[in-house]
Amino acid sequence: QVQLVESGGGLVQAGGSLRLSCAASGRAFSTYAMGWFRQAPGKEPEFVATISRSGNTYYTDSVKGRFTISRDNAKNTVNLEMKSLKPEDTAVYYCAADYIVGYSASYASTSWFDYEYRGQGTQVTVSS
Repeated sequence: QVQLVESGGGLVQAGGSLRLSCAASGRAFSTYAMGWFRQAPGKEPEFVATISRSGNTYYTDSVKGRFTISRDNAKNTVNLEMKSLKPEDTAVYYCAADYIVGYSASYASTSWFDYEYRGQGTQVTVSS
């Protein structure tokens, strides 16, 4: 079992920045790919970014160059640095963990349904 707690959401003006953090407890953090997803009202969860066990990162096209995902296995945390925020980035952001021992260390899924553990979410609102 893994417990995930997100923090760092809030209200920001367009063009501003936020840093989301996710603290994980429970089973060995380094055995998980860690991802960030977001869900806007009335929409399905959307992949944002993920980081593999070996540190490979993957982003959805709309955030490339603006968002940076990172992980600290010693502190059991994963962060999402968000810059140049746009109103369309407004959503609840979820941290998620995918137990992937047996796969390549560089592998990380972009599918919401592959992540067995998810946090409660943190609201990010970008005003225009």
